Amino acid sequence: MKHLGFAIALVCVIFLSSTNKSIAEPVAGIKEGKYLQEIKSEVKLPNQAETPVINLFNEHNQFVVVTVNGVFRTLNGNWSGEPFGAGWRTSAIDSRGKIWLAAIHSIQKEGDSQQIDLPDYALNDTITCMTWEDDKTLHVGTNHNLLTFSGVWQSLSIAKGKKITSILTDTTGDLWVATNDGLLRRMNGKWVNLDDDLMAAGLKRSYFALENGFLNGDLLFGGLFSVGCIAKDGNHWLLRGSDGLPYGPITTIRSLKNTLWLGTDRGVIKKDKNWHYYNGKRWLADNKVNDILPIDPNTTWVATAKGISQIQQVEMTLAQKAQAFEQRIKLRHDRYGLVSGSRLKIQGDLSSSETGTDDNDGLWTAIYLAAESYRYAVTKDPEAKKCAIKAFEAMERLEAITGVSGFPARSFVSINEDTGKGGEWHLTPDKRWKWKGDTSSDEIVGHMFAYPLFYDLVAEGKMKERVKSLVQRIMDHIVDHNFQLVDLDGKATRWAVWTPDSINYSNNWWYERGINSMQILAFLKAALHVTGDQKFEKAYQTLIQKHHYAENIVPQKMYGPFDINHSDDELAFLPNYILLRYANDSKLLPTYLKSTQRSWKVEQPDRIPLWNIISSVALKKDCDLKIALEELQQIPMDLITWRMENSHRWDLPEDQLSDRFGKPQAIHPIPTPERGIAKWNSNTYLYNSGNDGYGEDDGAYFLLPYWMGRYHHLLIEN
Repeated sequence: MKHLGFAIALVCVIFLSSTNKSIAEPVAGIKEGKYLQEIKSEVKLPNQAETPVINLFNEHNQFVVVTVNGVFRTLNGNWSGEPFGAGWRTSAIDSRGKIWLAAIHSIQKEGDSQQIDLPDYALNDTITCMTWEDDKTLHVGTNHNLLTFSGVWQSLSIAKGKKITSILTDTTGDLWVATNDGLLRRMNGKWVNLDDDLMAAGLKRSYFALENGFLNGDLLFGGLFSVGCIAKDGNHWLLRGSDGLPYGPITTIRSLKNTLWLGTDRGVIKKDKNWHYYNGKRWLADNKVNDILPIDPNTTWVATAKGISQIQQVEMTLAQKAQAFEQRIKLRHDRYGLVSGSRLKIQGDLSSSETGTDDNDGLWTAIYLAAESYRYAVTKDPEAKKCAIKAFEAMERLEAITGVSGFPARSFVSINEDTGKGGEWHLTPDKRWKWKGDTSSDEIVGHMFAYPLFYDLVAEGKMKERVKSLVQRIMDHIVDHNFQLVDLDGKATRWAVWTPDSINYSNNWWYERGINSMQILAFLKAALHVTGDQKFEKAYQTLIQKHHYAENIVPQKMYGPFDINHSDDELAFLPNYILLRYANDSKLLPTYLKSTQRSWKVEQPDRIPLWNIISSVALKKDCDLKIALEELQQIPMDLITWRMENSHRWDLPEDQLSDRFGKPQAIHPIPTPERGIAKWNSNTYLYNSGNDGYGEDDGAYFLLPYWMGRYHHLLIEN
């Protein structure tokens, strides 16, 4: 049993095919250019307007907002209108631009004191929708009929007993009525129920929304499971979940040029060349969509029960996006130079943001330090250098505060700060600070990834000596303690273990065998580069020649039939980059590249820009740089950790295998703008995530791949 672990690793190596030779030519980078960044904002209603917002109209470029208590107009941001009545449920606009409002069983024109009640036979009914066909004819849908008012009331026999959900006069003058029992059409004065003879049985005779289509005479309809078009030229179409429709029923349809906007009771959908789904408070004040108003090709208002959300496409560059992310960190994510997420005392309210300790303050700050080091190397911006130095000094303090040479803390807080729940906390001798122990391999990965980059790209003079001294202490500690990180109690911490006795021969470390082997070899090569101490080269050679650590690396990425741990990807790709950056052993390079190629092949479907860029650098080939660019563009500007739910969607088939925590996941990654905010250490296939908007990410997970890509000329700024 003693050699079982090594035997398994050896079999894995033999089983793998030989690595592809990396191409000698540099990788051709791709130009960034400008793109359209989607940004959500709330339309601030006048104080006298009450929600829900029930309808939106565009009246000669003046936007009309109908709420439960009146009609309000805005032009160039200036509001007009006073409360009028209460309890309005729907509305319609006539040819003169006047709004007619409907309560449960009465109708009233804005500003008019005269009320029109439903006829006696319909007084127990409820108005659901209405539209003006011409100056004299108002069609009113109810829960049980279609009524027409032209001075007197008339009812439509074909609609009796049917719930009317939408009414539309098309461009040819035909009248269409959506019901819960068929699609009704009036042609040349004659009414027919199309579901009696023509419509697909799978539509279940249920319709919820109607809209004039892109071409004259086309009719768009929203059904239970689809959105469809009855086209004048016969080129009809129907789109459902298998075609990419995220959800239904479709209760609102609006079109502008070649773009469709679709409302549901769980968010809004946009269909242009692709499908886009806006759901949750990242995008909407409320998920129940009451109306949609496309204002221009790049701006759309969505009326909901809790207000109006504006979704706008703003032209920008990734460099401009990076600048905005930098500003966010300065405003809300700097705690003694440490950079990590913040907490929001009030849901979604950034003014209530407060920094706090995090288990992985060292790792997250290292991500920022590396990003700023690349940024300085690319731009020579003094501000980038200043930010990098500040982050380095905070990480340097993590080691100094413990009083144990080479042992960095996870985090530290002042004596008056909250330490949160759990963890191993220690008081400094002066009793002014507390620091968190049981430091993990995650932290050391961050330290040993960032320090050599800072040393090479930013540090000068005495600062270079400080980096050298810090790296020397950390790696002396690890090597002198038999490749372990040893805490105050003289015992190795739970996860910072790289010793051969555990890695090669303990069943408890089978899963980490490859990844931890890669980590320690990378640490040693980085330490050799920074310090020049041959002690680290000797340790490196010992682990390779006596303990087979290079062979361990090849199958380091664990995947089916084994558990997939997405958080380990960060702990593998960062050391992988460092190892290949500083390893100068031509004999072992093919082995290391074999590991990289294998990992990239497994990770390729995940669409993680940092892995794409690191793999492109390592393998000297284009590892989906276009996808990396697209993903960087799609990261939301809003990094509040809103709850994002996608398990109800039709377009994201479920994997029959749950994730390692038993949670349902999709077969393909959830689109970046539609999933929860997370760093590149999480499961991008997970349907539901987020904490209801009580936190904000720092955004360094965007800055690192962006500036790394710029540094290696893989992303080229126009």
